[in-house]
Amino acid sequence: MNVYSKTDIGLMRSSNQDYCKTGELSDGSVWAVVCDGMGGANGGSTASRIAAETIAEQLKELYNIEKYRDDMEKLIKTAIAIANQRVYDMSLKVYSLSGMGTTVVAAVVKEEVVHIVHAGDSRAYIYENGSLTQITKDHSMVQELVDIGQITPEEARNHPNKNIITRALGTRENLKTDYNGVKFDKDSVLLICTDGLSNYLTDEDIAEFINKSRGDELVSRLVEQAKIMGGSDNITVAVIES
Repeated sequence: MNVYSKTDIGLMRSSNQDYCKTGELSDGSVWAVVCDGMGGANGGSTASRIAAETIAEQLKELYNIEKYRDDMEKLIKTAIAIANQRVYDMSLKVYSLSGMGTTVVAAVVKEEVVHIVHAGDSRAYIYENGSLTQITKDHSMVQELVDIGQITPEEARNHPNKNIITRALGTRENLKTDYNGVKFDKDSVLLICTDGLSNYLTDEDIAEFINKSRGDELVSRLVEQAKIMGGSDNITVAVIES
């Protein structure tokens, strides 16, 4: 398996509050973490950096412990919980960082299964057999309106409150996360992104790019297309290919 990533400040922001880490575990399993910070330029970038770096560190350390190595949901959720505590503690200690937080998507591909844990509106998708499927479900006010049938998914894309999220790492002492385990077949592609990509490219757009390219070329083309379409936010993409 191979993993690729790219992050870009976009065209309108003065700083990049996204952060991404990727790597490989001791047995060759591959992982990726994508975070989109919030809480002002300094707070957002601090939250996403601490979260991603802590999760990366903990994934590698905990994987050496048998009870975590054999339970990927527990492994990832524990790593995220530790990151949540670190970000939350710092937000209480440093006045200028008060209220900071970040979305998070953390994924590990092991033995033809991708294990995904997330909070917020950054997303994970699986591409297989020419089609793209969103695996995560946004933790956002707009998604809740879609769930109760008050607005359609199409209306959600342009809703004025689409950036209001209902869960974020670091804003509270305890964080509820969602887990998904999905089969990861040969020639499948896992794509994780912040809303700087998903707000500008439809699922069909993303699938078309994956159909035409792979690797570093794919992540670069996706980022550049998001900028062509507006680029008003930071853009981050991570891709794992089987």
